[in-house]
Amino acid sequence: MLGRVSSLVTILIFAQTGILYSHHEAAHWSCDSNADTHVQAHFNPGRITLDGQVDDWKDMDGSAFSVLPALDPDADKAYNGGKMTVKASHDGKDVFFMLQVDGDYTYSEGYSNKTASVALMFQIGENASYHRMGGCEEEPDTCTSKSCKGHEVDLMHFSIGKAIPGRLYGGNLLDNSEGNGGDRFGHLVDLYCWNPHCRYLDGYGPSVNDTSAQNDWKGTWWHSSLTHSGFIKDDSPYSSSNQSGAYYFEFSRPLRTMDRLQQDAQFTIGKTSKMSVAFWYPENGKPWHGSGHFSISCDWILLDILADSSELTKVPQRSSWDAATAFSLLFSVVAFCISIFVGHRVSRTKNIPFTPMSNL
Repeated sequence: MLGRVSSLVTILIFAQTGILYSHHEAAHWSCDSNADTHVQAHFNPGRITLDGQVDDWKDMDGSAFSVLPALDPDADKAYNGGKMTVKASHDGKDVFFMLQVDGDYTYSEGYSNKTASVALMFQIGENASYHRMGGCEEEPDTCTSKSCKGHEVDLMHFSIGKAIPGRLYGGNLLDNSEGNGGDRFGHLVDLYCWNPHCRYLDGYGPSVNDTSAQNDWKGTWWHSSLTHSGFIKDDSPYSSSNQSGAYYFEFSRPLRTMDRLQQDAQFTIGKTSKMSVAFWYPENGKPWHGSGHFSISCDWILLDILADSSELTKVPQRSSWDAATAFSLLFSVVAFCISIFVGHRVSRTKNIPFTPMSNL
């Protein structure tokens, strides 16, 4: 009974947030993946500020991807706004992502499916496939952490219909204190799944909830048509509709989290992980639906968390301290030898007899 109640609560949560959907793929699904394309996160401490302003990314290399329908990755059906650029970086503690994609400005407060939306997806379980978001064959009423073990996928989903541009959303004290991956303020949520129909906020599950979970993500968004910063809710819709330009999304998350439930991907410096990016957009003014999203590839993209290149290429050099130490040691030895020589000479000097004054 508890499991059914928990599942019902989770379904209601997803229905309200607009991410509950069915996947009906093309009859002859095929994939020409970008398997050799890497997104590289270089070590850049103190470089990135999550504010939607992406000037701090301009000197960092990124990877450009064609954005194709996720369920029917046909080049003829590509997103008409062009390619998406994906950049990544890390500072030794957190990993950062920046997504850039062209698109006319559109914003409808409270209507997520009338605005742009993005998601990041990462492999957790060794058997988790990109296809069918983990690929577990179980149905919603039978998928569990045991029946779908090894198919875990980590998700971050950001719908900007409630989010003010340039403001930070994601993990917050209120939602994290309740032990789940939700975000009541801006809908930048932390989830996991085993397949498209078995998908939950971190901390929730089909049979039991765990209050140790939290939303580890933070992020923001921006559009190039926006003319100033410091927006508040009363400024909505923040810019005029249909202005040409580009959307920017910035995100960060710790490389390692406190997850104990196989609901978060864990990143390691010097290692490679698997990821993908999804994008929703109301093309031609038509609200998008959950399964109508685009993706940067029809298979996993490799994410390299690179070590500090300066440490890898550093050539050992003789330090000035070593030279000074050697000189001091040599000087001390010479001085010691001279003192012994002088002492020896003094000890061999003949004594002069003492003659009293009365005998003179």
